Amino acid sequence: MSTPKTIKIGLCGFGTVGQGVWQHLERARTDLEARLGVKLELARAAVRDLKRARDVAIPADKITGDALSIANDPSLAIVCELIGGTTLAREVTLAALKRGAIVVSANKALLCDHGAELFETARKHGGQLLFEASVAGGIPIIKALREGLVANRFTQIYGILNGTCNYILTRMVQEGAPYATILADAKRLGYAEADESLDVDGWDTAHKASVLAFLAHGVWIKTDKMIVEGIAKITQADLKHAAALGYGIKLLAVITRDFAANQLFVRVHPTLIPEERVLASVNGVFNGVSVTGDVVGTTTYIGRGAGRDATASAVISDIVDAAAILATGKAVPSIPGSSSYASSQPPSLAPLEKITGRYYVRTLVKDEPGVLAQIATVMANHKVSIASVTQPEVAEEGTASLILTTHLSNEHAIRETLADLARLPSVVEAPLLLRIGDFAE
Repeated sequence: MSTPKTIKIGLCGFGTVGQGVWQHLERARTDLEARLGVKLELARAAVRDLKRARDVAIPADKITGDALSIANDPSLAIVCELIGGTTLAREVTLAALKRGAIVVSANKALLCDHGAELFETARKHGGQLLFEASVAGGIPIIKALREGLVANRFTQIYGILNGTCNYILTRMVQEGAPYATILADAKRLGYAEADESLDVDGWDTAHKASVLAFLAHGVWIKTDKMIVEGIAKITQADLKHAAALGYGIKLLAVITRDFAANQLFVRVHPTLIPEERVLASVNGVFNGVSVTGDVVGTTTYIGRGAGRDATASAVISDIVDAAAILATGKAVPSIPGSSSYASSQPPSLAPLEKITGRYYVRTLVKDEPGVLAQIATVMANHKVSIASVTQPEVAEEGTASLILTTHLSNEHAIRETLADLARLPSVVEAPLLLRIGDFAE
């Protein structure tokens, strides 16, 4: 009997996720080798600080401070890029792809900023890039889009892609505490970074939305071409009023495509989502993604979206796929946008006038006669029809808080409306805009 082939694996980055990958892959290695018919060897790991104590101990001769030495090592057929950021991570990924290695990455920011360059490099040099862990942690959403739902065209994808924001909004609802208090707890518990802006301002979700848009539609949408808004301005009044209307509030990524017009739009923002929708009940640090295809209809995926074990699970899934590719010579399915994929004309970005929906507007105004008439006039000037008006609470003396919902309008009209409202002398602070997610399923 011949000796099974040995596939050597190198890890660039040995923080929380890297240690989880090493630990769980070692634990499951015997079973995985039996399934794959090959030997898996965790050969080397690159770290930032050689002296730092770690939870997972590995032999000293397997640790290096030079990530590029792993990327350039011809004996390592699989390189896991778990560094984060877009500088050294890009150098490592390009170096490994240029020598024809398979790179496994959990880096959504890298893919969003440099995905086109990375996939072209892989194509040119015979490498491959696998990235299941870059979106929604332990939820196999990338495999679903690339493999399980390959027969579909996707008219709509929307989801909760950031566990930190979902944790904050969930606790605000359950405990009635303000945003700032819950955010401080999230930092203390390690759910939010010291600089929370990447999460709470929507940028982490936007990076992930870019990856999903590429998988579903074959084009890279940069974050500066999206609507990106965060959760910092959400108040208890918003949550309570949304609940009274039959909605929860979630930070959603929304990817929509009009195939008739061949137009695509990607946006990230807090959204009022009907309570009967499955994702309205996805709470805490969990993520959820709803995918609507023209063949299968709507499918929903829920699971842990972040953390050591969930992300490590997705990375190991890609490592196993990479080992299977190396053992059998069979490549992963082509994806839209890659050079080997014979796609139709790529979609263009839809103009704001084509992005329609209903809206929730909260504003603080002077408590004086005629203010509501002024607001109604501004909205009418932009053909934005008011559906309801509520004054939910007593504001500061001399002011009133107003919450309005609209009938169907569009992003261009509502932006112009809010700009004009903010200029009214009777409006005390800039209005808050939330979208109402009446998603068709």
